Amino acid sequence: MASIRPRSGAWRAEVYVNGVRESVTRPTKREATAWAQSREAELAGAKLPDHTVRDALRRYAREVCPTHKGRQWEEVRLKAMERDPIAGVRLPVLKASDVADWKQRRLAKVSPASVARELNLLRSVLEEARREWVWLYGNPAKDVKRPATPASRKRRISPDEIDRVTLACGLEGLEARTASQRVGLAFLFALETAMRAGEILGLRWADIRGKAAVLPQTKNGDQREVPLSARAREILGVLNRSSSTVFDLDVRSRDVLWRRARDAAEVGDLHFHDSRAEAIWRLSKKLDVMELARVIGHRDLRSLMIYYQTSADELADRL
Repeated sequence: MASIRPRSGAWRAEVYVNGVRESVTRPTKREATAWAQSREAELAGAKLPDHTVRDALRRYAREVCPTHKGRQWEEVRLKAMERDPIAGVRLPVLKASDVADWKQRRLAKVSPASVARELNLLRSVLEEARREWVWLYGNPAKDVKRPATPASRKRRISPDEIDRVTLACGLEGLEARTASQRVGLAFLFALETAMRAGEILGLRWADIRGKAAVLPQTKNGDQREVPLSARAREILGVLNRSSSTVFDLDVRSRDVLWRRARDAAEVGDLHFHDSRAEAIWRLSKKLDVMELARVIGHRDLRSLMIYYQTSADELADRL
């Protein structure tokens, strides 16, 4: 059995198999343990298969991604990883420093939040290779720190911004004759329901049951019932019930038309998804935290407490 001991600020690993003794020093205990496991297996004749990171990325895309709800975006990120030099690194010699170098290259091109998501995916790929395929003895990505990410957006949307964006969508009342108008209606619907953009675009008429929208599978995998306000039901009333989905929009057209309307309205730094945060702020004034969590599909009540922040003056008025 391998011996792993601290030595002068590093870790020394020593193996002895079939009369052969070898040792090496590594900066971390995890790296020393990974080397010892790999070398013991080699000396015992159970050498790891010589696959590359690219092989793991492709197998994960082929076998694992189809089982995930976010398959499309995982496949896009895996393709991006294949274009990076890390894809050519052989798994038996992959080190945490290789993953750290990849992280730095990605930080030079995309935001820290995007790199954090990609690092999570790479960790999952390497963990699958270690646990299920036995292509690795350790997961080097676990030793790499996630990049610091900014706090999540909690942008409020003013009534004036709502009016300007919806007018830019061609809405003067509630009309659904054009795709741009349906984008405006989807935005107003989001402000009423706090539904995510994907949930709104995927909404079918069969999901509308009385005064609620029943979402069979949401981001966290659960079914959720969303109560529909009178305004939300009014919006649904002008939409074409002969289309396959309620708003008859796909992701690409919604994104293009939304950006066009936002820019025409000269409302900077406004994302469609900001409507969810604004809607949650509004609902927090009407629902208690348990009811709000059920409506919007949050499992962690602590993440909702920001919406219930009340000033001392307001509390004094209640008293």
